[in-house]
Amino acid sequence: MKHGSRDIWRWSVLLPALVLAMPVLVIFASVFNPQPEVWQHLRQTVLADYVINSLLLAGGTGLGALLLGTASAWIISQYQFAGRRVLEWLLLLPLAMPAYIIAYTYTGMLDFAGPVQTALRAQFDWRYGDYWFPQIRSLSGAIIMLSLVLYPYVYMLARSAFREQSASLFEASRTLGLTPRQHFWKVALPLARPAILTGTALAMMEAFADYGTVQYFGVTTFTTGIFRTWFGMGNQVAAAQLAAMLTGFVLLLLVLERWSRRKIRYYHQGQRSNAAPRRNIGVGRQMLLLLLCLLPVLFGFVIPAVQLVSWALSNYQQTLTPQFGQLVWNSFSLAAMAAVISVLLALLFAYGKRLRPDVLVQAPVRVAALGYAVPGTVIAIGVMLPLAYLDGRIDLLAEQWFGIRTGLIFSGTLFALLLAYSVRFLAVSLHSVEAGLERIKPSMDNAARSLGYSPLQVLQKVHVPLLRSSVLAALLLVFVDVLKELPATLILRPFNFNTLAVRTYELASDERLADAALPALAIVLVSLLPVILLARSVDSSLKGKL
Repeated sequence: MKHGSRDIWRWSVLLPALVLAMPVLVIFASVFNPQPEVWQHLRQTVLADYVINSLLLAGGTGLGALLLGTASAWIISQYQFAGRRVLEWLLLLPLAMPAYIIAYTYTGMLDFAGPVQTALRAQFDWRYGDYWFPQIRSLSGAIIMLSLVLYPYVYMLARSAFREQSASLFEASRTLGLTPRQHFWKVALPLARPAILTGTALAMMEAFADYGTVQYFGVTTFTTGIFRTWFGMGNQVAAAQLAAMLTGFVLLLLVLERWSRRKIRYYHQGQRSNAAPRRNIGVGRQMLLLLLCLLPVLFGFVIPAVQLVSWALSNYQQTLTPQFGQLVWNSFSLAAMAAVISVLLALLFAYGKRLRPDVLVQAPVRVAALGYAVPGTVIAIGVMLPLAYLDGRIDLLAEQWFGIRTGLIFSGTLFALLLAYSVRFLAVSLHSVEAGLERIKPSMDNAARSLGYSPLQVLQKVHVPLLRSSVLAALLLVFVDVLKELPATLILRPFNFNTLAVRTYELASDERLADAALPALAIVLVSLLPVILLARSVDSSLKGKL
């Protein structure tokens, strides 16, 4: 009986894991359906631009995030100055600002008709052509926008890595004659390299996945190319092959990140580490460090948020309509459903792995969890192709057997959207749930089983109550990720079904930036919740280790 119950858990994990892995497998399977004419056209026209611009975008964003995140993390973790405690969590706020929203906001501010250039022309009596102003709608502009909102990935991990380094390391460096600057370059930075590279890789993956920013700025990348091939050329297979190529770049990035730290090993003592005390500095240097840490927050969150509030207040009578209420309901209900489904799947997979820690369970779950590393555009295509095929077969059989047309049952419905969200954000909820399960001793499972509880009862009555905080964190994180998700929603949403993210994109594409401010601001305000939660969890984890 015990063996049979375990087999049930094995299959209950294996089957949904295979379903969630299907979109990625479909994308890679498309390479076995050659499209020579389309690829010849792409090679002769735009393929080189897709590859070069995507690599430059990811590389530039990674470099920008690395510099901003590492510098701010080192300053916050090593120096004592006025305002440091507040800046510790303020530096995380740009995570609440989606890249496409900050792109729309700065475009409205910095374009020719925006307030900045208008003020310059009024101040210096300039006319068009009398002065040079940097072009915000460019590849470099997209890199800056993405760097401003993605550097917190590096900041979080680097800050933790720097604070976990023992005071004895700094003392040993000083006895060897190293200056604080030399200690940073020769000791602290190499030790923190795995964390910094992980954060940089996350930022680069987000840059590869971006669609809203590059489309609005007119930069041709893989994500815009996939949309053009699918909707412009009407070739779904070629779009899937482009998606496979993009996914290959992302997976190569993951492999390189793992390879870069293949020989690095860390061993911790059982007791808490004695962190190096923060260094006291003069008032002048305090003001300089305060300014350096404030700049990413100002440009990455405060300035665009203030501009959004200004636009929203000046235009709320036109935008605060019953249709806006419907947008809010669509977005929040969809995000809530996706969050619940994702967390339930995470509980199933994490507990199934706990019961059956073998490769037949571990491998499918890991493949299914790869979705977070895959751009939303890719997942949307991977979901659409098999569901459209399934709808076509059902419709054909229903007409042959019963003389009726079933239409779209799966594709073009909320089912397709929820499946795509589950694939895309499973890893977010799974990471949180697994981290919580690891803190529950196996002896508690054994005790419950000895009292006659089944595995499902152990999960319900023992684990779920203990996992309450982890489940809540997973629900919140997935909720906000779904609320911000743009490309997958654009492709898979049902007809005449809009969300806050899609409406913001549509209004901004029509250059109605003031009208786009209210839905954009709603996304940003809700996104602040997980950022605050994240800041608190980072602080508590650091206090627990030091």
